[in-house]
Amino acid sequence: MNEPMLSRGALVRTVLVRFGGAFLVLCAMFFLPAGTLAYWEAWAWMGVLFVPMAGVLVYLVRKDPALLERRMRTREPEKEQSLLIKLSLLWFVLTFLLPGFDRRFGWSDVPFWVVIVADVLVLLSYCLFIVVVRENTYASRVVEVERGQEVISSGPYSIVRHPMYLGVLVMYVCTPLALGSSWALIPAVLIIPVIIARIRNEEKVLQRDLPGYSQYMQTTRFRVVPGVW
Repeated sequence: MNEPMLSRGALVRTVLVRFGGAFLVLCAMFFLPAGTLAYWEAWAWMGVLFVPMAGVLVYLVRKDPALLERRMRTREPEKEQSLLIKLSLLWFVLTFLLPGFDRRFGWSDVPFWVVIVADVLVLLSYCLFIVVVRENTYASRVVEVERGQEVISSGPYSIVRHPMYLGVLVMYVCTPLALGSSWALIPAVLIIPVIIARIRNEEKVLQRDLPGYSQYMQTTRFRVVPGVW
């Protein structure tokens, strides 16, 4: 059963708390291990992500609050999805903690141009997220099918079945390099099998609950990477 719609005021408060909380948590994860605020790679990464994110949140509050509320949900109704998220937490935390220690102790020597290219790819992955949510107003953070929901097969969904996961994968893999750390690539890459398992389970749910999804799978063959998988 879907959660009731929040009032606009409650939605704005939730967004502000989540946005501010995410910023503070990431600051702690980056700068405390680094032992300094002079960590330009971290500031650049947060600017690349949080500036467009703020614009998107303002837009959604005004134009599509129902989608924004879906993006605020965190309670997974599917037990397997909940378990997969818990399994990914270790790799997620390590991916964002290691770069700060790497900065402090000088374990990696990532060239400036690699950091910039990685930041550009992070930005492009977020741009893909924007395209996806504009195309699919039912793009919830959790795996669920709502009453009246239809299969989306236009835009990026005409190329791959899970374009948002493509953006997530690019962002995860590029983030360590954008933060100047080669070692953090290890936990970032280890998140990939968890995401693959999440996609497989999600497709089972969509085949079960979303009319027309099985036919869509036959016409759009690839899940995330065209020509590969």
